[in-house]
Amino acid sequence: MRPPSRRDAWEWAMPESVPVHCPACRREHIYAAPVYPCACGAPTAPRLDRAAEPVVSEHRAWDDEWIALPCTVCHRRNHWPHPELGCPCGTVLRIPVTGPTPSSHTPASGTDSTPGSKPTPGKGPTARPGPGADPAPGADAVPPSESGASPARPASPAHPAPASATRPGARAARPAFQPRTIRTARDAVTTAAVYLRWLGYQGIRRADQRPPNGIGLAAHGLLAQVDPTVRPAAPRDVECLWLTAMTESADCVYFSLAGYTDDARSQADTLRVPLFVLDLTGLPRPVNTPADELSADGV
Repeated sequence: MRPPSRRDAWEWAMPESVPVHCPACRREHIYAAPVYPCACGAPTAPRLDRAAEPVVSEHRAWDDEWIALPCTVCHRRNHWPHPELGCPCGTVLRIPVTGPTPSSHTPASGTDSTPGSKPTPGKGPTARPGPGADPAPGADAVPPSESGASPARPASPAHPAPASATRPGARAARPAFQPRTIRTARDAVTTAAVYLRWLGYQGIRRADQRPPNGIGLAAHGLLAQVDPTVRPAAPRDVECLWLTAMTESADCVYFSLAGYTDDARSQADTLRVPLFVLDLTGLPRPVNTPADELSADGV
C-alpha cells in the first residue's frame, strides 16, 4: 500500500456537508466542515458524524473547544477548533465528529510531533534531517520530497555542498503560510494559533493568566495576546503583556485586529515586543522590526 500523497490529502479533506437540525427553533441548516492547513501545507479536515445529533453548547470549556486532527501526509497531530454552527436563534450547536482519520500511519499519541520521528513517504522507515537542519527539538522541518529541495550531499571535489547547507544553524525552508478568512473573534484566535505554529512554536494552548483585553495564548517559552476588538491596542496593553512574559521568563507576541496607536508601537519597539496586525483575509502582517525578524526567521 503506497503512502498517502498530498493529492490524496486534498481529496480526503474536501469539505463535506451534513444537514443540521436546531432543537431550539427547529430550523434546518447545511453545515460544511472547515479545512485547516497543516504546517506541511497539506489540508486537514474533521470527519463529521452523520449518525449523531448535534449538541447544544451551553457551558463552554477550553478543553472541549479543540479537537486533535492528524495530518495524512506528515502525521502531525494538530489541535483545531471543534466544528460549531451558530443558529440565527442564538443557539450554538456543536457538530459531532468521528474518531481519528483512516490513515494507517496516524500515531497513537495525542501530542504534536515532528516529521523526523515518523515515516516519510518514499524515504524509507525513518527520515533524518540533512546537514543543514536545525537540531533543536520541536522545530518544524519540511521533508525534501515536499519542499522540492534535494538532500544535501557530503562535500567532495565532484559535488561540493551548497554554502547554505554547510553553514552552522541553517534552517530548512518553511512552506508558505496559508491564511484563513477572519469573520469572528474566534477566527482571529485560530489564525494567531496557526501562525505561531507555522513560526515553529510547539504546544500552543490557552494561557493560564487572562490578559486585560483579548485572549491569551501560550506555547513553550512564549506568551501571545490576541485582541479581536475594534479598538487599537494602547501602550498599557503592550506593557501588561511584556510584564507578564517577564515574570514567566518567556518571549511575547501581540496580535491585534484593529492595529496599534503610535504610542503603543513606540513602546513595543523599546521593549522589543513583536506586533502583528491580523488582516481580515487571515494573514498576520508585521508592523515593527521585531515582528519582521520573527516572521522572517521563525524560532
